[in-house]
Amino acid sequence: MSRTRRVRPTRRPLWRWRRNPLRRHSDVVEAWIVLAVWTLALLGGLFAGAAAGGAVHQNLADRRAAVHPVSARLTEDAAAGSPVLTGYDVGKSWVTVRWTGADGTVRTGLAEALPTAVAGSRVRVWVNQGEQVVGPPLSRAEAAYESLATAVLVGPLVATAVWGGGRLVRRLLMRRRLAEWEAEWRRTGPQWRNFSGGKG
Repeated sequence: MSRTRRVRPTRRPLWRWRRNPLRRHSDVVEAWIVLAVWTLALLGGLFAGAAAGGAVHQNLADRRAAVHPVSARLTEDAAAGSPVLTGYDVGKSWVTVRWTGADGTVRTGLAEALPTAVAGSRVRVWVNQGEQVVGPPLSRAEAAYESLATAVLVGPLVATAVWGGGRLVRRLLMRRRLAEWEAEWRRTGPQWRNFSGGKG
């Protein structure tokens, strides 16, 4: 009984056409372009998303640090104030409120309150370093969500832009390659027709 010899599969190079005699310089350039585009799209998307998310997170953290809450009193019934017409607080009213600033002076400003609130009621308002009423900052959880959403949005956009740029470069390279093939055929075409008796 004869033993069958096991044939080991030959290792194929990463680019199967690397030793191909028909390979052109443009083939090598295109391969490097594809590798560079995919690498830049992946890493660029990750870094851009992380940078954008970090910038949004830092901006929201700075804004949160620049404001502080104070307890203020309504100077009028909320029903007499102007209604809020836009945003998430539609249904509330703009009412004049009064509070004591950090320097001991009495401050006033406009704040949102439920329409059932009466004069003298206490509301919490947010003020900046200049003791002006501002909107409430996002909570830490909301800021983390905003940062993550920004990163998830920016990362794929950057990756898509890089990939689109790579596609454009490859299209221009293909156009040039077709022009070279056409020029070469103009030179060799008549020779083939001579070999085929004028029928080629």
